[in-house]
Amino acid sequence: MFLTQPAVARTETKPAPIAALIRQVDIPYTQFTLANGLRVVVHTDRKAPIVAVSVWYDVGSKFEPKGKTGFAHLFEHLMFNGSENAPGDFYAPLKQAGGTDMNGSTYYDRTNYYETVPRTALERALFLESDRMGYLLGAVTQATLDRQRGVVQNEKRQGDNRPYGLVQYKLTEGLFPPGHPYGHTTIGSMADLDAASLDDVKNWFRAHYGPNNTVLVLAGDIDAASAKPLVEKYFGAIPRGPQNLAPKVEIPTLAVAKSEVMTDRVGATMLLRAWTVPGINDTDSTALDVAAGVLGGLSSSRLDDILVRKEKLAVQVSAYNASFAQLGTFTVRAVVRPGVDAARVAARLDAIVADFLKTGPSADEVGRYVTERVSATIAGLERVGGGGGKAVTLAEGALYSNDPGFYKKQLADLAAQTPAHVRAVAARWLSRPVYALTVAPGARDAYAEAVVPPPAPVAAKVEPPVKGTRGAMPPAGAAIDLTYPKITRTRLGNGIEIVYAQRGAVPFTRAVLSFDAGYAADVAGRSGTAGFALAMLNEGTATRDATALAEAKERLGAGIGMGIGADRTSVSLSAPSVNLAPVIDLVADMVRHSAFAPAEIERKRAELLAGIAQELTDPGALANRVLPPLLYGAGSPYAKANGGGDPAAIAALSRDDLIAFNAAWLRPDTAKLFVVSDLPLADVAAAFERGFGDWTATGARGVKTFTAPAPATPKIVLVDRPDSPQSMILGAVPNHLAGTDELLPLIVANDALGGGFLARINMNLREDKHWAYGASGSIQRIQHAAPYLVSAPVQADKTGAAIAELRKELTGYVGAAPMTQAEFDRAIADATRSLPGSFETAQALLGGMQNNDLWQRPDEYYATITARYRALTLPEARAAARAAIDPARALWIVVGDAKVVRPQLDSLGLPVEVIPAASVATMRRAAGLQE
Repeated sequence: MFLTQPAVARTETKPAPIAALIRQVDIPYTQFTLANGLRVVVHTDRKAPIVAVSVWYDVGSKFEPKGKTGFAHLFEHLMFNGSENAPGDFYAPLKQAGGTDMNGSTYYDRTNYYETVPRTALERALFLESDRMGYLLGAVTQATLDRQRGVVQNEKRQGDNRPYGLVQYKLTEGLFPPGHPYGHTTIGSMADLDAASLDDVKNWFRAHYGPNNTVLVLAGDIDAASAKPLVEKYFGAIPRGPQNLAPKVEIPTLAVAKSEVMTDRVGATMLLRAWTVPGINDTDSTALDVAAGVLGGLSSSRLDDILVRKEKLAVQVSAYNASFAQLGTFTVRAVVRPGVDAARVAARLDAIVADFLKTGPSADEVGRYVTERVSATIAGLERVGGGGGKAVTLAEGALYSNDPGFYKKQLADLAAQTPAHVRAVAARWLSRPVYALTVAPGARDAYAEAVVPPPAPVAAKVEPPVKGTRGAMPPAGAAIDLTYPKITRTRLGNGIEIVYAQRGAVPFTRAVLSFDAGYAADVAGRSGTAGFALAMLNEGTATRDATALAEAKERLGAGIGMGIGADRTSVSLSAPSVNLAPVIDLVADMVRHSAFAPAEIERKRAELLAGIAQELTDPGALANRVLPPLLYGAGSPYAKANGGGDPAAIAALSRDDLIAFNAAWLRPDTAKLFVVSDLPLADVAAAFERGFGDWTATGARGVKTFTAPAPATPKIVLVDRPDSPQSMILGAVPNHLAGTDELLPLIVANDALGGGFLARINMNLREDKHWAYGASGSIQRIQHAAPYLVSAPVQADKTGAAIAELRKELTGYVGAAPMTQAEFDRAIADATRSLPGSFETAQALLGGMQNNDLWQRPDEYYATITARYRALTLPEARAAARAAIDPARALWIVVGDAKVVRPQLDSLGLPVEVIPAASVATMRRAAGLQE
């Protein structure tokens, strides 16, 4: 083994009791209701000068009648396209104010919109949200409807285009009778979306989006006394609308068990078992959460332990209880190990579920699930807004359960679960007839939604004038500079450096043990070695097998993960700080005493090979496998990035190979610790000293040698993936930059080209052409390179035209149509004003600390970044774009249906090379690129 220290007897430290953890979960709030029925919930959190605004409408897809499926989600999109007193894109004035976490979503029970803004911009956010609530319809035009209909349809195609992307439709049809409120997907049908008229969508809005059907949550640097007059000012004049009445919902039970088989272009057979169950307000839902966790949610779950680890019949398993307002769905899934009879796996899957219903979980299993769930809840308390912060918790409770504090009842119910109760509830609901679905590899089943309708005329988009009936939009407010915490460095006894920052918002610690390795350290000719060797850290130590490791992690409420980037390999941990010492001991055992047991190596090998097979059916994964050797040249360490690796190499790697790799790369002299905790540095350092301070390296350290990139000549590589309703376009422009260069001028320049929703690339392909759900451009900043990448999944019949548009945007931006003064000013305003929101969480701070280290910047870089932004000029940004982006050097990877796409590409003036998707894993060996 690569370890220099023998495994020693473990000293167990008891984890904190569940009751002690639950006491840490508290979101105090005040609520009031306006005369028009708007319910307002306010939570004060002064840790940062930001306020989360979360608006939840009591309207989702369950309210949609036959023939109007997808309307709630379509209207979510329409409500981002401006209102009568704020025409144009909703994001624009928020971006100028430094908004972060801006988005919206729709599901069966609700539509929500959210943004986090500096406290000085709160009035602007309230003006915008109230204007689209009460003063929207004058800005909804036929042109807006046509464009957003196209965007939504491409969102649907993008989901459908993924492996197993059609399962959601089969599952919904199999569980629910026709006409059931939950009996269609939120995205809706193409036919209903095509049929939607302007009057239809306006009437839908009038019927559902009144203030009396809405919950507004303000969370952050605000209190109820200051919030109430602001909410009255902006929302008080909006009249009530019709009251939404939840549809009558029965929890359907199948008359008899139902089994179906579908084929799709997938890498392995997937087995599904599903039932409808009670929703969030039924106490049975909590017991079903526990049942799902024990069956297939925990790392130590029954399905993982039996099907994956012991019997080696499956490579992935899961169980999940999805609780909605009026019912839920309980789903069990297993991906069959290639070469194993699916019928055999199905029989074992059913037998394990049946045994669970008969015997129930153990007290330890229940306790581990509850601890993990409560730990995740504590971690989530740090964030005030976005899609999953405290504002969401309060809004969901208010809307679904008429109680913003409903989370307290859920936690109390969770803590009260017993094995007998969980078994009884699971038996009550999961003994009913099951819906079973098998998804087998093969040609994708034909489905009507894949058909692209004939082109229809789209009305010209003309922005309506500002009505001005509510006065001017409030200003963005004074900018608030970022207060960046002090970064402190110290070392363990063996020299491992700790980079530390203290954050006390929640009693939680996050840390990353970072090794100077990454994909660039992978073994030439044997790509995947780095990933295989890293994965084995999770598969058992000298004193714990894989299941015991998982159980220990769960008892501590810890998250332990492994990751590989271009330049660094990492082991991360997160845990309630009260459990930090035993969590560090556990991580140290995994990193220092990994067993590399032969049986576990063979099991993991099969899982990795199955994962590679899955990658070869995924559009994004295929594109990212093809690009690196073309972009960097075959001899570059960065060309080794190859997804899960070369299947032939994975199949041939020995135990000694894996041990040797970790001995060379995962060692104390390549390691650095990054920590953000509420605990003082002395306590943190002492805990890590105990786990890692006596770790010493042996043997030669690995070496990475970087040379100048040698990219391929410009061309288009078309990866043929039949039956693809969309094409995945990945463009790459090589340059001579490195991640350690000062790239701030280029980052600012990219803001208007590809860096956000309002960027030219996205506005062209999504908002103007509606050929894509989203498109972007970014700087792939790694230590020794910084190429410019463009990503655009587009509908298949527009592939060639989309590449032409992308080339036009790139050429114009570095030529005749460079960044404008208005775009520059917007980029600087957003970059500086958004900083307090961008570093709200410990996770964000931890990422910034690692970036500073990787890119060789001082620890106080972010403390000075506002001044750096303000010192930039428009000519500097333009010059940076011209220096980094030469459109004539661009390489293009397209993953799509060749019979549809190839004729479109031949007219673009670039050589086109076509390769089958199935050959992508072996093309490097065939071309000698691995040797």
